[in-house]
Amino acid sequence: MHLGRVTAFDGATGIGTVEDDRGAGFLFHCVEIADGTRAIEPGTDVVFDVLSKLGADEAVEIVKVHR
Repeated sequence: MHLGRVTAFDGATGIGTVEDDRGAGFLFHCVEIADGTRAIEPGTDVVFDVLSKLGADEAVEIVKVHR
């Protein structure tokens, strides 16, 4: 699991980016938000896994956390 923060999210496309605590960035799709919601605010702290999809690493199983 990676600890990070959502850096951007476009509700129209369902695509966002998350940055881990080391500064690496990953794309994600809203279906990867674990609580079933389809939107997440930039600045939200999260934990997530990384999975290689179509040759690119993407954030999956995104869970909101409170620090």
